[in-house]
Amino acid sequence: EIASALEDVAFPVGSKKVTLRLIVEAGLSAVITIFIALGVSGLIEVRVMKAEALDVSSRVVITKVTRAVALALSILIALPLVGFDLTMLSVFGGALGVGLGLGLQKIASNYISGFIILLDRSLRLGDLVTIDNRQGVIDSIKARYTVIRSLDGTEAIVPNDTLITSTVINHTYTNDIVSVKTSVIIGYESDLALVRSLLLAIASQHPRVLKDRESAVLVKALGDNGIEIELNVWINDADQGQNPLKSDLFTEILRAFRENDISIPFPRRDIRITTPMTGIEAEKPTVA
Repeated sequence: EIASALEDVAFPVGSKKVTLRLIVEAGLSAVITIFIALGVSGLIEVRVMKAEALDVSSRVVITKVTRAVALALSILIALPLVGFDLTMLSVFGGALGVGLGLGLQKIASNYISGFIILLDRSLRLGDLVTIDNRQGVIDSIKARYTVIRSLDGTEAIVPNDTLITSTVINHTYTNDIVSVKTSVIIGYESDLALVRSLLLAIASQHPRVLKDRESAVLVKALGDNGIEIELNVWINDADQGQNPLKSDLFTEILRAFRENDISIPFPRRDIRITTPMTGIEAEKPTVA
């Protein structure tokens, strides 16, 4: 009775009619085949992600394309099995196109941008990037958005379309080597040669500073309170953060300066207080 009742309920779709029974059977068939497709694509994803011969971005592209193809094939296979005519879907094609053009345009743009990012490899997992004054490491690239984890642990969800249309600074685009700059102010009476040798020695002793890249000590500015010196070092583990490295360098710099009597000047201001002279009467002007 239930089957016949579902058969009696029909909906006109173009020149054909679709019964409620056909819709229910098509839905159940699609659900079953989708679960099978997801299981198969999941197994393929596990194997692909373990393939060390491919870089991470290529693995992500392969898994996403495999999942999309598996889902599409599962629907195309499931519907004809229950007698659903695929040509009836063309009736909904126009409405779907209008929907994508209006309400879903931004979402579709993010999905397409996600595949572009993965294919052109301009942004990869683990890259250190800066976008809109926010610096962080790319933690994951999803179909719609990219997760950027800042060095303080916070995570930003950035739409993929933003990464395509905005200027993104990729600090590790060519390689993982980045520079870290540390500035300190010394007094004008300090020995610049001694300061330079101390800073270079401190840099060479830190385990995170690359030994095959030459560190540099530069006179950055001649300020009101002293000479500003900049220490420039190179590291290849920017994902570990720059603040811990700067803290270590500043600690060693302070210790070395104290041991060698190198002063770090404080801001100085000269204040002059003028008091009126007493005991002398000012000369009054003569009125003619």
